[in-house]
Amino acid sequence: MNRRRALSAALALTAGAVLLSACGKGEAVPLDAAPGSSGAKSKINTSPDQHRIHVKRDPDIAAQVPARVRDRGTLRFGLSTGSNPPLGFYATDDRTLIGVERDLATLIADTLGLKPAFHALSWENLFVGLDSGKLDGVLSNVTVTEERKDKYDFATYRLDELAMEARKGSHWKVRGAKDVAGKKIAVSSGTNQEKILVDWSKENEKAGRKPVDITYYQNTSDYYLALQSGRIDAYFGPHPTSAYHVATAGQTEIVGTFSGGGDQVQGKIAATTKKDNGLVEPYAAALQHVIDNGAYKKVLDRWGLANEAVTKSEINPRGLPRTAR
Repeated sequence: MNRRRALSAALALTAGAVLLSACGKGEAVPLDAAPGSSGAKSKINTSPDQHRIHVKRDPDIAAQVPARVRDRGTLRFGLSTGSNPPLGFYATDDRTLIGVERDLATLIADTLGLKPAFHALSWENLFVGLDSGKLDGVLSNVTVTEERKDKYDFATYRLDELAMEARKGSHWKVRGAKDVAGKKIAVSSGTNQEKILVDWSKENEKAGRKPVDITYYQNTSDYYLALQSGRIDAYFGPHPTSAYHVATAGQTEIVGTFSGGGDQVQGKIAATTKKDNGLVEPYAAALQHVIDNGAYKKVLDRWGLANEAVTKSEINPRGLPRTAR
């Protein structure tokens, strides 16, 4: 079983073996309780036939694109490999990459009058692609950090929110370090949420409390299987992934939400491109255009992420602080 099929199988298991399985057209996943939704019953389309939202080319914004890219006629976007619904994941055909990141990249390309070319890559290879010039941009839940600003330019499009997800009915609220003392919590290595968890663990030890028992798994499906079986107390990950899982599986709940920057700065997710390549300005202008005309809101609503919306696309705003060396 390959990774994509393993993920699909695990998600189907946690959702009662019905919500993400492909049966006929079977593309609709209920999203009744997604945070940020109006409360009305809505559905997420997980079929390869996405009926994406499109906008018309804006000539003034399109003129900002460097001539080398305009002449090529395509925008080469990097997206992470499909394991994090609703950010990026594989449709029911197990081949087509879908999600909010691809939808927003499509709006950018539409506005700039270019055809999007998508490349699904591992996290580290997204940045290799930017460094080599093989990618024009990355939309993959990338947080703006001061360290990354040394090499990359950013045009923001979503708030960076994290969530602590526990089994339903846990009667547990997480607001800070003392709430996770002695708890076994899973987190992905090298992420902002790992840093927050490590800092909380140190704070607990300094205060005479038990440290956090931090554990790691290989992919999202592993985290959720561990949570379902009781091997961990919680999973600390991106809020969009947790919100989607809560709404579709119905077996877990969000017990705490946090900025990706902790208590130091509001984290922001951004379209990422190689520094000084001339693309960040048209990206920001295109994003602001779709924010203003409502297409952006439709995309976020479509994936249950309205609560992470921004009103302005900022270029290289204050990012998460540098890691102490």
